[in-house]
Amino acid sequence: MELAYIVAGLVVGFVVGLTGVGGGSLMTPILLGFGINPATAVGTDLLYACITKTGGVWVHQRHRNIDWRITGWLAAGSVPTALLTVWGLSNLGLDTATVNKLIRVMLGFALMLTAVAILFKPYILKLLLKNRTPKPADHLPRLPTLAVGVMLGFVVTLSSIGAGALGTLVIFALYPLLPTARLVGTEIAHAVPLTLVAGLGHASMGNMDYHLLGNLLIGSLPGIWLGSHLTRQVAEKWLRPMLAIMMVFTGAKLVM
Repeated sequence: MELAYIVAGLVVGFVVGLTGVGGGSLMTPILLGFGINPATAVGTDLLYACITKTGGVWVHQRHRNIDWRITGWLAAGSVPTALLTVWGLSNLGLDTATVNKLIRVMLGFALMLTAVAILFKPYILKLLLKNRTPKPADHLPRLPTLAVGVMLGFVVTLSSIGAGALGTLVIFALYPLLPTARLVGTEIAHAVPLTLVAGLGHASMGNMDYHLLGNLLIGSLPGIWLGSHLTRQVAEKWLRPMLAIMMVFTGAKLVM
């Protein structure tokens, strides 16, 4: 199985490098397909996402593509929510079967929402840009940003999905004048502390397979490099819809 995990990491890393689609929405369903229980799949994928996104933060910071004010307010909502969610999972007396069922259902809904975000992202962005209202350059809607952080903290902790496609859309809804590069950099910078805290929380509950994590990283790091260098050679406009359709079917199956 070690080779299978390395190949899975390679494939997911390649697709992420090629399309920018979040690794969690691909990796977690693959881990479930390998027979790994939902809680361990989510916990392992959260730390996997934290490690793979950390390099992205360094690159974006070098190019000054991170708005740390927005990142801070998002994290102020998401990190405490992640801790509270993990506390609830471990202290509310839920048995293992119930926890796994809850995670499967949340994972299913998160996959379907992510698929919608991937399919209709260009249209949603155009609509938001069309209806944007002029605001001062330093305008920062703190409470809405905090609320978005709370929502992402809950969804990501239970499913390991949502920090990417969903996070980008909701941040853009609040900050439609934010340049695309800065939007992506800010989303990645927020995802790192969120996935780190949520992942460590799951690890404290025993929902972590470090050997599996190592194999996934061995495959994914060269996969990301290869995919990012082939972006122009592959028809992304066909690949993204195919991935979204796959996520819808997978999500619906998990919910049912």
